[in-house]
Amino acid sequence: MPKFPNREPDVVALAEAMVAGYTAHAADFPSVTVATLTTALNNYKTQRTTKENAESQAQIATVTKDEKLDLLTELMKNDLKMSEVDTTADPEKLYEIGWGPRTQPMPITAPGSPTELHPTAEGQGLLWLVWTKPAVDSGGAVRNYIIERRDQQQDKTFGPWTLVQTTYNTEINLIEQPDSIRVEFRVKAVNTAGESMPSNTVSVVLP
Repeated sequence: MPKFPNREPDVVALAEAMVAGYTAHAADFPSVTVATLTTALNNYKTQRTTKENAESQAQIATVTKDEKLDLLTELMKNDLKMSEVDTTADPEKLYEIGWGPRTQPMPITAPGSPTELHPTAEGQGLLWLVWTKPAVDSGGAVRNYIIERRDQQQDKTFGPWTLVQTTYNTEINLIEQPDSIRVEFRVKAVNTAGESMPSNTVSVVLP
C-alpha cells in the first residue's frame, strides 16, 4: 500500500495528480467531490504565492535596511571624528553625545624570563630542551623564544653567546650541535618591546 507523503512538494504533487485523475475519470470515483479538492488545492497555491511574495519583499526590505544602516554608520563615524577634533582641549565633553575620549594604548613591555630550562634527551649532536614560559605577571606577552649557545674554549673559558634557533613553543629539538666539548644553552622570551633576561643556563657535553 502506498505511503502518504510527508514533504510539502510531494503532497502537492499527489493532490494535483488526484485532481487530474478524478476529473478525467469521474465515473470511476462517484464518492469524491473533485470540486472540493480542487478548491482546497487552489487555496493552498494562492497562500503559497502570497508567502513567497512576502518573503521576496522581506528580502528586499532587509537589503534596503542594511544599506540605510551602512549609510548611518558612515555618517556617525565621520561626525565622531569631527567631534573628537572639536573637543581636543576637553575630550570629556564627548560624553555629552554618548561617546568618550580615546583610550590611550598600554605600553608594551618586554616579557619576563623563561624558567626551568632543562634537557630531556641527548644524542650524537642532538639535544632536546624544555622550559617553562614566563610568569603571567612578569612582563608583556611572549611572541617567540630564542635559544642561545656558547662553547667552552681550549683555555676552559666560554666564548660569546650566539643565536642557535628560534621557536614559538616551550621546547625544541636541536640538531648538529658540537660534540665532545662542554656547551651551555639559555633561552630568552621576545616580543616587539625587546628580549627578556635569559633563563637559567644548562651545561652539557654531547657524545
